Amino acid sequence: MHGMEGVKRMSYSPQLAAALSGATLRQLAHWRKAGSGRGAVLVPEISAFRPVLYSFRDVMALRTCVKLRNDASLQKIRKALDTLRDDLGERDHLSAYRLVADGSSIYLAGPDQAIDLVRSKANVVIHEMVDVLRPFYRDGRHIPDLLRPRDHVTVDPAVRGGIPVIEGTRVPYDEVAALLRDGVPADRIPDYYPSVTATAAREAADFADYVDSYAPQRTA
Repeated sequence: MHGMEGVKRMSYSPQLAAALSGATLRQLAHWRKAGSGRGAVLVPEISAFRPVLYSFRDVMALRTCVKLRNDASLQKIRKALDTLRDDLGERDHLSAYRLVADGSSIYLAGPDQAIDLVRSKANVVIHEMVDVLRPFYRDGRHIPDLLRPRDHVTVDPAVRGGIPVIEGTRVPYDEVAALLRDGVPADRIPDYYPSVTATAAREAADFADYVDSYAPQRTA
């Protein structure tokens, strides 16, 4: 991720960061705060206060945290991160590290072995490393591929700062989805965006619906 320093950063709202990472809005808020004598899980590097804004690196790190929560408690995650930062002196952004859990502990993974961040700092062999970019399931919900959340919708930090766009274009997915929601038929989308096919437009609308599913619940 270090090669992205020169790329103009996209600011992700908590809702879009949640949709791309698989975390809930409540989790994002909780992870921004320190707890039980331990540091915060992840503080957004663009803005930790209203408006809260996450970076692409933050979203990468959030996906790691969501994957860890499938096999580890939040207490273990906080302990592992404290070990990483305080005991090992690691100060890079959390997205720079490959962290995996096996149900009993959390490890800082290398090519062939890993360091136990919860029980001890002994080297142990990890047979299966998790690719944080790939799709996964969280509480029965499918979390899409980070760089290709739909077949024709892609995320590239070098294109519009990382906002999801129609594949091969710079057209934001939500602009296309808005046209469909306004009643424009999918096969007429090329009239507005010649590089966007009807299929891509439908997928943009589908992804927009997915992102909307992470919107805060309104109370009566």
